[in-house]
Amino acid sequence: MVVSVRDVAAAASVSVGTVSNVLNRPEKVSPATVERVTQAIEELGFVRNDAARQLRAGRSRSIALIVLDSGNPFFAEVARGAEDRAAESGMSVLLGNSDERSDREHAYLELFREQRVNGVLVTPVDGDLAALVRLRGGGVPVVLVDHEDSASALASVSVDDVEGGYLAVAHLLSTGRRRIAFIGGPQTIRQVADRLEGARRAVAEVEAATLEVIEMSALSVLQGREAGERLRVRPSGERPDAVFAANDLLAVGALQAFSLMSDVQVPRDIALIGYDDIDFASATVVPLSSIRQPAHLIGYTAVDLLLRELEDPDGAHERTVRFQPELVVRESTAPAG
Repeated sequence: MVVSVRDVAAAASVSVGTVSNVLNRPEKVSPATVERVTQAIEELGFVRNDAARQLRAGRSRSIALIVLDSGNPFFAEVARGAEDRAAESGMSVLLGNSDERSDREHAYLELFREQRVNGVLVTPVDGDLAALVRLRGGGVPVVLVDHEDSASALASVSVDDVEGGYLAVAHLLSTGRRRIAFIGGPQTIRQVADRLEGARRAVAEVEAATLEVIEMSALSVLQGREAGERLRVRPSGERPDAVFAANDLLAVGALQAFSLMSDVQVPRDIALIGYDDIDFASATVVPLSSIRQPAHLIGYTAVDLLLRELEDPDGAHERTVRFQPELVVRESTAPAG
């Protein structure tokens, strides 16, 4: 049997309105009455119908977060940061995984709109932000996460990925490597395109340096392993002497492929650097150099911006935050001997 507010009111010998006040505005009720109603709630096992309350109020206590890959530890840490900030304001975070697919992203946007979430945090699959602009125009605040687009006027929290790509490849070149391969996902993903742009800038500064682009279908370990397999079966003179992977998952997959063949060793034959500096990067068979992003801080800051949007949608508060990446050097990019 479902216990109703009326059942609680009868058990506590108070009105339905008093129970409602205890649930929503306890400061308006005497401590003795709050205790009596709370005891009745516990004894009856009452669970408030939050969905109905949200419909009456016109908004929920939830924030939506849509990421490219919920299995990626980077986005897991972003979500943790978002949850920590949301919890400070008595809110929760609903997570959606677009799986790098526009159709799934749009389906989640529609679902969360119907659920009347307080706002949406999203890492877009591509540069088409029309649906997000419409969502904000309809009164739902939107913050881009790990993505920036000045033309859309949407609030954003991002990292300078062009600089990150530059740092990665400049480091490889500083170790004496000259034949660089970039393993990335689809260049429609803004982060991939920006990291590649930075890589090209670094290569352009060094005479005789070259850059080969290997575009894979996804930013995953399996795709990284496939790319690594393509490279390791080449004759030794046709392989790159360094690889910059667009994220750590791709780098881990490439490292797995190289490890299957004893005469292709990291970093002796191929130096390898990733991006994100996920926790696992330091624990691979050859500890992985990477470009660090402040994942937890990105999620935390994104919710903070969203809360400011809620308080003052047209105010002059900060709307764009860009963090700087950091080079983390480990054994996978030791200098060529």
